[in-house]
Order: sequence, then C-alpha cells, then structure tokens
Amino acid sequence: MNRLTHTLHGLLAIAVLIGVPMSASAQAAKGVQVLAQGLEHPWGLAFIDGGRMLVTERPGRVRVVEPGGQVGAPLQGAPEVDDGGQGGMLDVVADAQFAQNRIVYLCYAEPAAQGVGNSTAVARVRLSADRTRLEQVQVIFSQQPKVSSRLHFGCRIVQSPSGDLYIALGDRFGRMQDAQTLNNHHGKVVRIRPDGSVPADNPFVNTPGALPEIWSFGHRNAQGASWGPNNQLWVHEHGPQGGDEVNIVQAGRNYGWPIITYGKNYIGTRVGEGITHREGMEQPLWHWTPSIAPSGMAWVTSDRYGPQWKGSLLVGALRGRQLVRMSWDGQRLQPVQTLLQDWGQRIRDVRQGPDGWIYLLTDDPRGQLVRLLP
Repeated sequence: MNRLTHTLHGLLAIAVLIGVPMSASAQAAKGVQVLAQGLEHPWGLAFIDGGRMLVTERPGRVRVVEPGGQVGAPLQGAPEVDDGGQGGMLDVVADAQFAQNRIVYLCYAEPAAQGVGNSTAVARVRLSADRTRLEQVQVIFSQQPKVSSRLHFGCRIVQSPSGDLYIALGDRFGRMQDAQTLNNHHGKVVRIRPDGSVPADNPFVNTPGALPEIWSFGHRNAQGASWGPNNQLWVHEHGPQGGDEVNIVQAGRNYGWPIITYGKNYIGTRVGEGITHREGMEQPLWHWTPSIAPSGMAWVTSDRYGPQWKGSLLVGALRGRQLVRMSWDGQRLQPVQTLLQDWGQRIRDVRQGPDGWIYLLTDDPRGQLVRLLP
C-alpha cells in the first residue's frame, strides 16, 4: 500500500469518526466518484445528449443531470404515477435515435382511471428542446389486469438493436399464479414496437386466449435487464427468500415461477411443491441463495476498466448492498468479484455510459448518482 492510499484511508476513517461529509478523495477511496446527490429514491438512468443524463425519482419525477452534476428541476408533463410501496416513476430509456427524435420511454406504476388498482405501464414521450418538459405523452403499453397491490412492478425496459422494446413485468406478488397463464401480463416479459404495436413474430400471437405482447412467462419480479453480447435479452429477477435468478430470456420459454424456484417463502415454508426442476421449464444461468435482491444490470464493453473487466456482467444489489462482477464464457455464468461492500449503499441501477464509464444509482431518500472508478 503506497503513501497516498494510506492517506486516503486515514481521511476516510477520520471523516467517519467525526461525522463530516467525505471529501472527493475519501469518496475515491471507496471506488466511486459522486456526481449528484439529494435524489429521492432514484430508480432509472438514461443517457441523452451532450453528456447529460435523465434520472427518475420514484415519487413521480424525472430530472436532467448536467455533465457537471447539476440537477435540474423536475420536468413538466410527466405522466401521473401511483406512488406507494414499490410503485412510482421507475425505469427510463432514451430511444436509439434520440439525437434525431428526442424520444424517451418511461416505465411506471399507472393508477387505474377509475376506482382502485394499478399496473405497470410504458409511455413514449418527447423531451422538449430546452429540456424542461416532457411532451407528446403516449401510453404505448399498459399491463393487464390492474390489481390493488404496491408490490412487484418489475419495470425494466431494453431496446434491442432492431428497435423493439422488451419490458420486464412483475407478478404483482398476490397474483403469482398468473405468471403461468397467458391471459394476463403478470410475471411476463413483453415485446412491442416503439409505437406500441405487436411484432408479428411474437411467440403467442396466434395462440388462442394468449395476450399477443407476451415474449416469455414464469417470472417473479425482474429489476435488471440488458442486451447481451450474444445478441439476446438478459434479465435478472428477485426470488423470495433466496432464488434470485439470472436468465437469457428467449421467445416463448417458461422460466418456472412459482412452480420451480430455489427460494422459500419469507416465513421459511416452501413455495408450491418446493421443487427446483420441471421438464419444460428453464433453469437459471445463476441463482443467489440467500438473496441479494438484485437491481440494475450492465455489460462492460469498454476498455475503461482494463482487459479483465471487458466482457463482464455487473449486477447491483439492494439487500446485499454490493456490486457483483460476473464472468460469461458463452456457456457458464459465475461471480468473480464483489465490490463496494464497505460503501453500504443499496444499488438500484447500473449502466454503462456512452463514454465507457459505469454509472450507479443508490436507493435512498437522498440517493446518489456516482461513477465507478477503475
């Protein structure tokens, strides 16, 4: 350990002992550089123009963060959200052609138009030229049916290279059996076009009684999704007490929930038949038991972090308060490094920016946007 490292660790220890805010040097000792803070339960992060970012806050706000870290006022025109429990304004993705069309997709908990209930929805919106408003708000997907629940919205969006949108949806907790039936969107991954239309080659388009948007089923509560180096969709999802899964999500496949799982109910009893395998149901590439509560996921494709990191999968954790680096050799996925455990933050989102750096959001009433240092 060199003299500079000794000094940084000493500064960090003193700051913790006397309760003063950490300096940039002390933050660097933890492996992150804080870019913005004071965000209320930030959930999703998207990169737009000029080094700027969009950040969602769960209570229902979307903000622009400038390259220097300045956080703008909430954008006007955001869709109404049902803010409560795990619901609110959740994921955000900028369209692949954002530089030309200024289109953004928002995933959120949509309240019922009349009565009680909510569901996960996706709106296509346009960011105004002065970056103060969201315009031309169009709901292009609304999960059916709506139910009275504050839990398991899922709500991650991935845009494939062909432009299609994949949306990971939770089972809404009390409706977990719905994950095995095709007449609803609970516990599903759906695939739509950017205008909300259904691709003609979706796997259940011609299946009687099935909702045509469905791409895959048998999911619990997915909060991480990314387009992988194998040109396929990768999704991770929360298990109950254990059984967090990472899967390559393919058309028409059944991922087993709640029939097969490596987890248990929160009171320690078995889920359903208490089995982990069944013919016709997919096995995860990896599962965490006990649970780390994964959230956010990104592939490292840049050279910023050296050759050992290139091609790694990064997964954030809420309960585990860590960042997990995983290796993938085309057949086997496994953790190889656990990072930021001493930071003690619930990591909500993980993204690689256009500049090749990795960015993280922390889930906290005064959440932070940080850059991961090499």
